[in-house]
Amino acid sequence: MKIYKSILATGILLALFSVNMFAQEKEMTKDEWQSEMNRLAAQKVSLTSELNALKTEVANLKKTNNGLKSYDDCINELYSSLGVTKADVDNFGKQLADLSAKINAQTAPKADRQAELDAMKKNKMSALPEYFDKVSNKFQRKLDAWQDAPKEINYSVVKGDCLWNISKKKEIYANPFAWPIIYKANRDQIKNADLIFPKQNFKIPNLTEEEKSKYDKIRRTYKPAPPTQTAEPKDKK
Repeated sequence: MKIYKSILATGILLALFSVNMFAQEKEMTKDEWQSEMNRLAAQKVSLTSELNALKTEVANLKKTNNGLKSYDDCINELYSSLGVTKADVDNFGKQLADLSAKINAQTAPKADRQAELDAMKKNKMSALPEYFDKVSNKFQRKLDAWQDAPKEINYSVVKGDCLWNISKKKEIYANPFAWPIIYKANRDQIKNADLIFPKQNFKIPNLTEEEKSKYDKIRRTYKPAPPTQTAEPKDKK
């Protein structure tokens, strides 16, 4: 209320100040003075009307604000409409984060990631504002851009090759311990794992997740055998 009175008082003072300045610059007749007072009176009525309109607007805003629910109440009402709890929503978020990590790392098979995303799309919690765009758009675009590696590639043996060194190549498995996979896939050409020949053309299948885990573990835990020591000859007497 005080601020409204201050606004009105300021308007009136400015108006009177303008009259005073006008009177000092020019000597006013009685009619001119009366005309100016009438103008100021009308201005006062106008300002008062504007002030009352502002009061009404502020009162309406306060009424609207008092009728608004808190953020927490709105969220709880939203969860209730979906028939879920905050714990359910948090768990859905964790599952979504896990799927995001798999998609970003292109953890094969791609079909499994698509199945996971399709299941999440069917979950009613995917309609929540914090998840909708991720589930319906962003993750699907990433999956669509995911190019599956071929199931197998071909490798032509060159002089000096062995299954160990082929398997160790970065473009093959980057793990020499996975050489048995190449051996098993090419048993029709390899009779002895220690004997391969230049110009042989081998199939190199992709490793499954289980195979990757198996051979990575073998590589991590492998400890070379200590070198054998030959006994020194005894001094002849």
